[in-house]
Amino acid sequence: MSNRTVRIALVGAGMFGGDVHLRAYADLQRVGLAPFLARLGMGEFARSLADVHFELVAVATRTEPSAIRASEAFRDYTGALPQPFCGETPWHDVLASFPDIDILAVATPDHLHTGPVLAALRGGCHVIVEKPMCLTVAEADEIIGMSRASGRVVCVDMHKRYDPDHMRIRNDIRKRIGEPLYGMAMLEEPLEVSTTTFKWAERSDPFSYVGPHWTDLFHHYYGAKPVGLTAVGQKKRLMRDGIRAFDAVQVRVDWDNGMSITFMNNWITPPDFEGPVNQGHEIVGTDGKVESDQQYRGFRWWNAGGGSRTANNHFTRDVPDPAGGPASYVGYGTDSIHAGVLAACRVKFMGAGLDDLAGTYPTPEEARITVAIVEAARIVRDRNFAHQQAGRAPAVSASFGKDGIAILDPYRSAEGPDAVIERIYDRPI
Repeated sequence: MSNRTVRIALVGAGMFGGDVHLRAYADLQRVGLAPFLARLGMGEFARSLADVHFELVAVATRTEPSAIRASEAFRDYTGALPQPFCGETPWHDVLASFPDIDILAVATPDHLHTGPVLAALRGGCHVIVEKPMCLTVAEADEIIGMSRASGRVVCVDMHKRYDPDHMRIRNDIRKRIGEPLYGMAMLEEPLEVSTTTFKWAERSDPFSYVGPHWTDLFHHYYGAKPVGLTAVGQKKRLMRDGIRAFDAVQVRVDWDNGMSITFMNNWITPPDFEGPVNQGHEIVGTDGKVESDQQYRGFRWWNAGGGSRTANNHFTRDVPDPAGGPASYVGYGTDSIHAGVLAACRVKFMGAGLDDLAGTYPTPEEARITVAIVEAARIVRDRNFAHQQAGRAPAVSASFGKDGIAILDPYRSAEGPDAVIERIYDRPI
């Protein structure tokens, strides 16, 4: 066996960490990275990295039962049992117990990303982190600075970039439809996400949770940056269950290339909806239009007692082993994880620097754009909601530019001595 080994620890094993991340690392431990590189357009590295061995050495969650459950699930796939850790900040124990790990994967709730990411970078680890990378631009800049200083990769799991339909849009269709004018993106999650799956819905909202996938995608398509934003949200359905969280949020972002995109998200879709989520996006250009429905791709079935169902077979799917071994787990849902692992391997085994890796994985610098949108949208949404509750029009907006982020609230001066324009961040966006 090769002595070239990459050791990985996973923090967070909930809906995404305990499924997609865990399965991705199980496949890496069983068969290595080489089989997945052609999906990334990076097959040239398959032979040089074919002998690299991967080990998931630890799984950390908030509670002991969930950590043990995730560790045993990994054993079912690989025969290997990673060490379980638990606690409010279990990443500290992981890093202390395994000071030589190469990658810390962070799949904690959104508001708990920054702590483990910074701890990993201080410990010399590469990082793969779920979106959004963090919740404020100040945190993003700290992560970027530490990544640069340490020479360590921070890969943000923006897997929608790797959807084959989206790759076709970026590489081909967007060039055919001319300059972008306007568009929309929608992702509607099931009610169970906000009521039972996540215990932290009140600390987030549906746009902060899933909107980053779409804001990143439009940035990835065009390399554009935001210049303006407005946002509103509604609280009705979840309040019936005593959950003081937003049911839905709508955010319109105007970009420096002239396009205007509206993002619509909720997490209250009834459980009898036929698909896991409802999602899609459209772009209207000067010479055409592209529509992409990621919920219904033409695959539908129904059966007695089961109703009509649809499935997204592109996201992840099991590929059975003809010999009866564990199934492989492939799809665009794991592609950005593999992109981050590849980047870490190129640093460790091939001497690559961060600048050498540009364009090969979703970077923290790119993620900063989405973080800025999420942070501003959260403030604007809350201000507009308060104004609406008081019987006023939702007239608050945000601007982005070389002088940072400003919130424009016309009611501030009417209510007191505060200026209409409030600057919340003073570094360029």
